[in-house]
Parts: sequence; C-alpha cells; structure tokens
Amino acid sequence: MNILFFLTPKATCTFLHADDTIRQAIERLEISGYEALPILDEEGRYCETLTSGDLLWGIKHICGMSMEQAEQHAITELPKKRIYKEVSITMDMRDLVRTATLQNFVPVVDDKQTFIGIVTRQAIIQYCLDNYISE
Repeated sequence: MNILFFLTPKATCTFLHADDTIRQAIERLEISGYEALPILDEEGRYCETLTSGDLLWGIKHICGMSMEQAEQHAITELPKKRIYKEVSITMDMRDLVRTATLQNFVPVVDDKQTFIGIVTRQAIIQYCLDNYISE
C-alpha cells in the first residue's frame, strides 16, 4: 500500500503561510473548523503545524490579548507545544501509521520538501475498519 492512497491533496487542504498574521490564523482556523493547520513557507515547503492551543497561549504571551497587536505578529513567532513531523511520499506504511498514532494528521512532502498534502488519522482508521474489522 502507498501513502498516496490516503493522501488529501494540497489543493483541498486548508493551510497557513509562514508570513500570515495571528489574526489571519485565527480566522482560517475558525472558518475551517480544524484544531491544527500546517504552515508552509513561500516555496510551499512544510515548516511546522499551528494548533488552536498554540494560538491561545501565543496571544496571551505575545499580544496581551489585544487583537490589534495580533495583527502585528506572524504565526511563526508563536511557540509550539508539540512538533508535527512531516513524512516523505516514499515513506512505508508502517512508519506512516506510527507517525499518525502521535498526530491527528501527517503532513506529506515530496523529494524537494514541497508540501503535497496530508494523511489524516481518520482516513487510516476508516481504512482499517472497512478492510480488517468484520461486524
């Protein structure tokens, strides 16, 4: 089995850009309904993942809860509670599943480190339910 089987392509992913402001990140998280989003640099490479918790603590510590101040800070200034590990498109399924047990989604990059999409833990679990668990 190949990672591409589970991939949600970049074109249908919600993500942030490294130069987005805190305000933009808040709005994108709110609109998407997700708790975490990947951050990409200007070349489309995966940088890190921003969670709603990172935003809340960052606003408290960096902006003093002022939305006007939040407009002046990039999301890359926010400290991250945990690191979301990206995987290569060539990674084997065993390693993908191991990574997904620690993250609710796994960013996937190509050989040039360009972000190409995500694999969600939900997609892996659904596949297992459909193919390995009989009712």
